[in-house]
Amino acid sequence: MTGTNAKKGRFAAALKEAAMAALLAAVLASFLLGVRTIPAEGGLSFYYRPMWFAVAVAGVFFGRLFLRLIWWRGDRTTPKLYDKFTSSLGGITEGWGKYLGPVVIIGAFLLPFVASRYVIDTSILILTYILLGWGLNVVVGLAGLLDLGYVAFYAVGAYAYALLGTHFGLSFWVVLPLAGILAATWGMILGFPVLRLRGDYLAIVTLAFGEIIRIILLNWYKVTNGPDGISGIPRPTFFGLQFKRFGEHTFHQFFGIPYSPMHRLIFMFYIILLLALLTSYVTNRLRRLPVGRAWEAMREDEIACRALGINTTNTKLTAFAIGAFFGGLGGSFFATRQGFISPESFTFIESAIILAIVVLGGMGSQIGVAIAAIVMIGGFEVFREAAQYRMLIFGLLMVVIMVWKPRGLVSGRMPTIFLGKERKSVSGDLVKEGEG
Repeated sequence: MTGTNAKKGRFAAALKEAAMAALLAAVLASFLLGVRTIPAEGGLSFYYRPMWFAVAVAGVFFGRLFLRLIWWRGDRTTPKLYDKFTSSLGGITEGWGKYLGPVVIIGAFLLPFVASRYVIDTSILILTYILLGWGLNVVVGLAGLLDLGYVAFYAVGAYAYALLGTHFGLSFWVVLPLAGILAATWGMILGFPVLRLRGDYLAIVTLAFGEIIRIILLNWYKVTNGPDGISGIPRPTFFGLQFKRFGEHTFHQFFGIPYSPMHRLIFMFYIILLLALLTSYVTNRLRRLPVGRAWEAMREDEIACRALGINTTNTKLTAFAIGAFFGGLGGSFFATRQGFISPESFTFIESAIILAIVVLGGMGSQIGVAIAAIVMIGGFEVFREAAQYRMLIFGLLMVVIMVWKPRGLVSGRMPTIFLGKERKSVSGDLVKEGEG
């Protein structure tokens, strides 16, 4: 009888929880799905959709009931299969996972030869956000500093190349590192005032910094051309060869092949792919260096870091500078890819999307950020036909992910150092980590 009563109690609690969730969904769906305004004579009229409303409420009710009774099994633990999948992603460098990276990279290099123009263009956009996500991952994921103004460094890199390229005739390859250095300088400028801030206060200051940069770009008309933006931004060249139909020193004339606009698109794809791989390699190497370990230690406990003698001032500044550097690279590529930039391209929503990629993917996880960027940015393209429901579906997927995996898609990360593990020394002898 006791077991039967316990089951009845759990079922009653699940029904109550599902009913409360359905009630909340009914309140929201009544405005979002139940009623729609349509043009009519003399103004707008209401068009009622009770079927959509009923389907949404019923879906929430039965979905919540399923989660409470079957998926969470009373203690809200995720199924073992899902845990094994995510743990295998977290330990991607062990076992069969160590071969996945080279396979993905080789597949990415071969993609332009088998994909259509639409797929390549979408892949360029996804790789751009992967690069930005890996750059912000240094600040948020490794150092634990909540940055809501990352788009400011993105804008600095874009305007650096746009101004230097249009006014001084500098090539993309010359300005690319300069754009990163300029963005890193602004990262250090942001880092100094916020050395004593953390948490919500740091987020507010970085958010304000991003808005300040955008307002400066909007109002400094003599330099940035204000809301009109900058057009005619030079395209990158392949060893001096331009991807144009007419003119001298063009790519198709040099190689004796017919002109195709796909040549420039494929070239842009390889540029952003190499920039993303460079970002991944550098951040992984830095994570294994003392500065990377200091970032992760500061993320866990800043007071303990100070007690151990770690200079948190330099640690924060390096995190802001390196993260901003990669944001500047991404901005420079964005400018040359678009050929036109304006302040409207660097709003807060861009920072929010990049931060969402880092958080949903798993803070500190490279593979998680890449998966989240593919899901989020690719998801926007998949649901492009359902434009009016795209943001609703997108928000629902984000809620589902954060309910099931609050630490991100890939919450487990390989440690930067192994204690007591045998390795080979320079001489070839087996020693334990920390010896020899």
